[in-house]
Amino acid sequence: MKARLQALFSSGQDKAFRKSIRNLLGFWPGNISLYRKAFTHSSAANQSRDTDTPKESYERLEFLGDAVLSSVIADYLFKKFPFRDEGFLTKIRSRIVSRQQLGKLAVKFGVDRFIIAESGLAGRSNSLNGDVFEALIGAIYIDKGYNSTARFINQNILRFHLDIDEIEANDFDFKSKLIEWAQKSRKELRFNMVDETGAGQLKIFTIEITIDGEPRARSQHQSKKRAEQEAAGICITTLGIS
Repeated sequence: MKARLQALFSSGQDKAFRKSIRNLLGFWPGNISLYRKAFTHSSAANQSRDTDTPKESYERLEFLGDAVLSSVIADYLFKKFPFRDEGFLTKIRSRIVSRQQLGKLAVKFGVDRFIIAESGLAGRSNSLNGDVFEALIGAIYIDKGYNSTARFINQNILRFHLDIDEIEANDFDFKSKLIEWAQKSRKELRFNMVDETGAGQLKIFTIEITIDGEPRARSQHQSKKRAEQEAAGICITTLGIS
């Protein structure tokens, strides 16, 4: 499987890769290099000797896709809930674009099968799947424009793959849930920022959760709060907290 997917990314297999994207997304891609980049993790990207030149990986597309996805979902929720306040709308949007939710969507779409990453990394991380899913949205936006991207998100994600009522009913505040569990279990819980790289809009925070001094989960994101939420979600899943 891995060899077959890698073959799709070689320069001589553009036709096969275009067909795979068509089957995955339902339309023919224009700029095929954007979609290759969206599926490529930095561990497998070509490293540039020029430190000012971005690596050919999904990170920049993820940043763009995050913004486009949030915009389209905000518009959808604004129209769906005309009498709810901005606090409610922000909360539901945050739940929809959580790494937990986007990771599940990536698997539903089959996006996880296309990820090119260091051996053992691809296919195992829900956070990675969510990152690549956002990068794919960024690629679609650059390739097809905002209106086409919004139509894709509405028709293929919001309409068929998300139950808004269920999302509204569920509690996705993973950090609060984990803190509550730790207090009841008399565990020492810490959210540690172990790394901070980049600058400005490209800054990445790495958060590690420890319980009684033992590392339990780690996550990275441009937002420190979101990295904490994602790490807490991973920790809750690992510990089997209901």
